[in-house]
Amino acid sequence: MNQILIWLTKSSQRYPRPLLDLLTTSFFMAVAFWVSDMLLEHTGAENNSALVYVLAVLFIALLTNSFVYGVGASLFGAFCINYFFMEPYTEFSLSYAGYPVAMVSMVVIAIIICGLTSTIKNQALEAARREQNTKELYEANERLNEEKNAIQLEAARETIRGNILRAVSHDLRTPLTGISGAATVLLSSEEMRSEKSLSLLQDIRNDANSLIAMVENILSVTRIRDGTMTINKQPEMLEEVAGDAALTIRRRFPDSGVSLELSDDILYLEMDPMLIKQVIINLLENAIRHSGDQEGILLKLFRREDWAVVEIRDQGRGLSQEVLEAIQAGRQFMPQSNDKSRGMGIGLTVCQSIIQIHEGFFEAENGSQGGAVFRFGLPVKEIEYE
Repeated sequence: MNQILIWLTKSSQRYPRPLLDLLTTSFFMAVAFWVSDMLLEHTGAENNSALVYVLAVLFIALLTNSFVYGVGASLFGAFCINYFFMEPYTEFSLSYAGYPVAMVSMVVIAIIICGLTSTIKNQALEAARREQNTKELYEANERLNEEKNAIQLEAARETIRGNILRAVSHDLRTPLTGISGAATVLLSSEEMRSEKSLSLLQDIRNDANSLIAMVENILSVTRIRDGTMTINKQPEMLEEVAGDAALTIRRRFPDSGVSLELSDDILYLEMDPMLIKQVIINLLENAIRHSGDQEGILLKLFRREDWAVVEIRDQGRGLSQEVLEAIQAGRQFMPQSNDKSRGMGIGLTVCQSIIQIHEGFFEAENGSQGGAVFRFGLPVKEIEYE
């Protein structure tokens, strides 16, 4: 029965439903007339045509979409029985004894059957709908469970990866600091060394400092992704933080030419000075290592409306389209493992995340006269003094 109802539902989508119901009613009335006429030829007056029409009404009520068709068919069937299959034939008459009762009984029975059939049909349709809804809910639940399991698995992998990175980074930071310190001591000693030895010591110190910075960035990335990075905001002068960052860079890269241009206004705002210093150091180090120009690097501070802006500009090769699109879209730039700018990608990821949790903006572009320009802004709010 469900399959018949489903077929009718699909058919009603292709044809107008009233037309389909009218054709169904006409068909079963015609079949009932043909069967009753055949019975009349073989059985005479005892042709049981009333049962044939009641059966036709049953199918009409089952297959049509409205109770009206079944009621109309029962009334039309009662007329046909009286006119064609009861004496006097081809004449409507209620004069014979028992005819009125028989006709009224047939109409009432047909209407009752029609009502019961419609009720059963509606219940069957509702059951089919519920079955379909249950199936869809079950499939949706299965998909959600699969997605949940995939998310949990990915979260577990990220946790393991973060723990490994933290453990390795902590284990690397101590020996790297020792290597850098030892190289610095040897370079500052008064012992006579060959130019080759001094060059090797400088390379050792620079590489150790670079690895230390990368380790710090990796630790920052893992803390940001885990949500364990804490921000200790406090009122601070941006000029002091930028100057401290520039001094750190000059110690790490004594041959680089980093100039500092301060703002005309005093930029005093709430920030985490250690994190902002890390952002400036990362951007300056990226400019030194990846721009191809160590001499024309400018660290500039200025105020733009309600923003304290830090700008790092170089005169090097500029930024690739991949980096620009990633920063403009606000997503993290993570180069491939064989990309020479991988270190820059990690540093930029840290910078973007730190500025984001400070509710600032981060942007980059290629300068009109060449080179790259990185710029970030921090909101300047009125600081209440106690």
